[in-house]
Amino acid sequence: MNSTLHTLLISSMLSISALIMPGCESLDYTPADQLSGQTYWKTEAHARQAAVGLYAAMKAQWCFGMEFTFDMCSDIADGTTPWADISRGTAFASNSSGVQNHWQYLYELVHRSNTVIRNVAGMPISQQTIDRVTGEAKFLRAMAYFRMLNCWGGVPYYDETCDINQEFSNLKNPRISADELRAHIIDDLTEAIDKLPVSWESADLGRATKGAAYALRGKVYLFNREWKKAISDFEEIVYNRSNNYGYALHSDYNELFRLYNGLHSPEMIFSIQSIDGNTAGYALDIVSYFGNKSTMRLIAGNCIVPSTTLADMYENLDGSPFNWDDVFPGFNDGDPQLRRKYMCVAIDQGSTTVTSTLDCDTTKVMDAYRKRDPRLCLNLITPYSHYLGTDAGSSPMDKQFVLADPTKGGAPMEAMAFIRNSEGWNSYFWRKFIPTGNLDGYWGEYNRTPYEFPIIRLADVLLMLAEAYNEDSGDIQKAAAEVNKVRRRAGMPELNSGAAWLEVSSKEEMADRIRRERAFELAGEGQRYWDLRRWGMLESSVKNATDILGDLMYTRSYQPRHELWPIPLVELDRNPNLTQNPLW
Repeated sequence: MNSTLHTLLISSMLSISALIMPGCESLDYTPADQLSGQTYWKTEAHARQAAVGLYAAMKAQWCFGMEFTFDMCSDIADGTTPWADISRGTAFASNSSGVQNHWQYLYELVHRSNTVIRNVAGMPISQQTIDRVTGEAKFLRAMAYFRMLNCWGGVPYYDETCDINQEFSNLKNPRISADELRAHIIDDLTEAIDKLPVSWESADLGRATKGAAYALRGKVYLFNREWKKAISDFEEIVYNRSNNYGYALHSDYNELFRLYNGLHSPEMIFSIQSIDGNTAGYALDIVSYFGNKSTMRLIAGNCIVPSTTLADMYENLDGSPFNWDDVFPGFNDGDPQLRRKYMCVAIDQGSTTVTSTLDCDTTKVMDAYRKRDPRLCLNLITPYSHYLGTDAGSSPMDKQFVLADPTKGGAPMEAMAFIRNSEGWNSYFWRKFIPTGNLDGYWGEYNRTPYEFPIIRLADVLLMLAEAYNEDSGDIQKAAAEVNKVRRRAGMPELNSGAAWLEVSSKEEMADRIRRERAFELAGEGQRYWDLRRWGMLESSVKNATDILGDLMYTRSYQPRHELWPIPLVELDRNPNLTQNPLW
């Protein structure tokens, strides 16, 4: 988001009531229409402020501002917060504050969208502005309801005829069916496609576009296995069927997740804009969850780390499957003592130097990672690699990730030369989305990560299009063409390009390739959990969280009721017309 839209966003947050109070777990809404009437909904500027204010509600933490955290609910990440109960299978309708908060903040976005749609319709302004603002509100309302559909199935539905100023204390609609809710979502996105522009002026970077509405509608169709409709929507923006949308894969995968100070990539179809990583800034809090303790004096409390499952999935550089036993015989047996022999070194008590490599060949360990799919080392900080963190005074300082044998010396400390995990796990760390150093002074607060965060990007759409081709007609050639665009950018050999291990000869093999490619490409973006659920693979993916050395971090469990989240108990108490999901 550039400075113009950022300034307008801040002013709209102040002028359209308090959008959301952080930490609030109640459904007692501040009436969203309190500024309507004689003092508001009069000018083009009012309409613009109202629309931009919706994006502030959308990027609130418990709405869409923590999308990246959902990976901890899947097999590619492990963590402590904010979804520990969902991730570990311990959630109950009465005890999950995360489930309740997500419900509340999604409905906050719905009701604010409804307020805008209802009020802008009668404003004495140009029809073009009315249409565009309405399109934005319907796009964001569809986003909110689509997430509710994926979390809970059918939910109570409220559209712009619900005046929150009069009804906020009496919201007691019953649940509608999942099919009915999906139909409303499709209707909203269809209207958004009709009303939204292909692009905005640079001052409005970050607002919803026609292409974003096509992409989200295609995703809704894909999740419902309506392959032909998904193909039509995805092809529209991939192949510019009706308009020149201008989307393109970013040439540098690493740089794509390090766009700050207003930089934007044409790969981003719809993204959360962040600007300024200092106290006065407006940016997402990614580092608090993904960072390590060498990242800008990170205060411990949250911890989400890449899983060993994810690291082990990445292919060798030639595209062949990776196998730890090819590097260290017996490694896959999981014996922690044997793994320590292969992987651990000794460091001094002051945590400043490696005093002995013991039996560990650190070059061999590093090669086990760096001679594989380049996305592995761009997404993850791996053993014995380096990361430009900060010292205790927030000055840039080179850090190394070592696996230290505690019986042979000291322990890694973030204030010195090494990287430390706040939980004490011998796990991997995220490199993706984690700033290096202090970004030449641009970044000064660990809880403000000033990077553009993708909600939908082109690589995601290409892989969804490949999936739709494969599932609709089993067209392996067309599916492989889309997957290969993503692999080429990553520096990986194409499918069906010669080597036996790259051959894909069946629909089932292609489906497996696409599922793995989505994990490789979209790690850290929060997509995997929703993918596993829609593929019917959530149960088979659930296993205990173990670290690099094979030690147990925590246990996970699965029950059939986990396929849908529980309706929060407090909502059942407030609304007698609500019914609970099965088995909760």
